[in-house]
Amino acid sequence: MFADRTPSSQSVASQSVASQSVASAASGPAGAVRLSAARPGDRGVIVDVRAESHPGDHGVAVDELQRRLLEFGFVEGAHVEVLHEGAIWRDPIAVRLDDMRIGLRRRDAEDVWVLLDITAPAKR
Repeated sequence: MFADRTPSSQSVASQSVASQSVASAASGPAGAVRLSAARPGDRGVIVDVRAESHPGDHGVAVDELQRRLLEFGFVEGAHVEVLHEGAIWRDPIAVRLDDMRIGLRRRDAEDVWVLLDITAPAKR
């Protein structure tokens, strides 16, 4: 009369793997934070650049945004420091990227993952 509505162990396992891959796509490398979440004075090293967040929100295609970030110098291993943030909604941010200073919208900075250096005192 009633069909068995309990999921098989195989479907539960596949759902678990799918949810883990979605969670790992939403989170970055271990210990890393998005550059958009960093505050003035925070310093660190870029560990990943993935232009995948909010694809239609940047005004350009995801591939184009990633290309632009890489051309600016947002590459793995580059040193970055947040220098300043805008007065209205903390946007845009000014960052020191190796020996350059770059202004960047927070929504674009979401795609840069940084391993913050918590031992070094921040320059103010």
